[in-house]
Amino acid sequence: MDTIASLFSFITTPVSWVIVQFHSVYGKIFGPNTGWAWGLSIVSLVILIRICLIPLFVKQIKSTRAMQTLQPEMKKIQERYKNDKQRQSEEMMKLYKETGTNPLSSCLPILAQSPFFFALYHVLNGIATGKTIGVIDDQLLASARQAHIFGAPLAAKFMDSSSKVEALGASLTDVRVVTAVMIVLMCFSQFYTQRQLMTKNVDTTVKTPFMQQQKMLMYVFPVMFAVFGINFPVGVLVYWLTTNVWTMGQQMYVIRNNPTPGSKAQAAFLERLHKHVTTHGKTRSRREKAVVKAIVAKGRDRNEYERKFINGLTKAGLAAQSDGVVGKSESVATVEAEDGTPTTTGAPKRQQPKRQSKSQRQSGGTAKAAGEAELKTSLAKSDEPQDAKPGTAKPAGGGPKPGTGTRSKAQSGRKGPQRPKSPSKK
Repeated sequence: MDTIASLFSFITTPVSWVIVQFHSVYGKIFGPNTGWAWGLSIVSLVILIRICLIPLFVKQIKSTRAMQTLQPEMKKIQERYKNDKQRQSEEMMKLYKETGTNPLSSCLPILAQSPFFFALYHVLNGIATGKTIGVIDDQLLASARQAHIFGAPLAAKFMDSSSKVEALGASLTDVRVVTAVMIVLMCFSQFYTQRQLMTKNVDTTVKTPFMQQQKMLMYVFPVMFAVFGINFPVGVLVYWLTTNVWTMGQQMYVIRNNPTPGSKAQAAFLERLHKHVTTHGKTRSRREKAVVKAIVAKGRDRNEYERKFINGLTKAGLAAQSDGVVGKSESVATVEAEDGTPTTTGAPKRQQPKRQSKSQRQSGGTAKAAGEAELKTSLAKSDEPQDAKPGTAKPAGGGPKPGTGTRSKAQSGRKGPQRPKSPSKK
């Protein structure tokens, strides 16, 4: 551990200086030798570090979403070059370069705070062994050794012997109970953070190995924290528990207000936005306009939740413009089907005929009966032979022979002119 401490010795002095400055403030409130003064100093150090790492966290979110978008392409490359690992790696690097994606960007916040973590560990280890380090002099060292958090000294560990714990002015039972509770809370916060990321903020339409990997990490990280936690001092556990709680709250904020497209979190977000916009009849903030503008710009590439949002606005009589403004719609309302095809919602209704009076119905019925009688008469006349006259007998050889099965048009009972039969093939 001395080798690792020497590697991060350049940051040990700044970390110890920040802790001392916070301790001077909290010491005036709670007392300089109390666990509240030193514990809150460590918590404030975490908050200060995480605020400075917010730009890296934003970059991490963008990188993670870019990686999720590339998962289908990465899967195709893996299947295409599954027998050629070198070509597979070359194609992967080419894909990262073309899209401007860096897989290591998702690890930036953890890598950036690692030096602070080891520096704090080195400071607390010096307190436990009674050595001054950084700007912590003998007076501050004695104050820190007297500080207890719920009966456990800052420098005590779960695996310490009873004699070492008694030298710090505490009992082994108190140390192990406090450290065990903190380790459990630390593991739970890590598990919950990863779980809400997998269940709420992942595009459910894409099934990739990346999702399986994240699901595995959801169970691996808590186990790692439990194993390493028993060797961490109480002060380091305070640091790590605080940073896990910060990450959990930060993740909840991002999932609620800036969810991944196609995820369950986006469905809930767009449902809240639809309710807010329909209530006020317009987009009120710059952020709402930016969200609506991005959805409108996608066109046919909108996912299911985005189409549902646009259709909901249309049914409410609102129209989303390309600049993100939502207002009353005066044109014919159209909605999008599941495949993105626009269809009209308000199809023209069938017009009902006007109601007629009794005299109009009677006159209309008389005219209809006369028309039917006239039609029957004309059909009957058309059935008679054109060359036959009343009272004139047909020539002997001109009529049809009895028993031949041939019937005249009048005898057939069919109305109207008949189509001549085609000659039979010989």
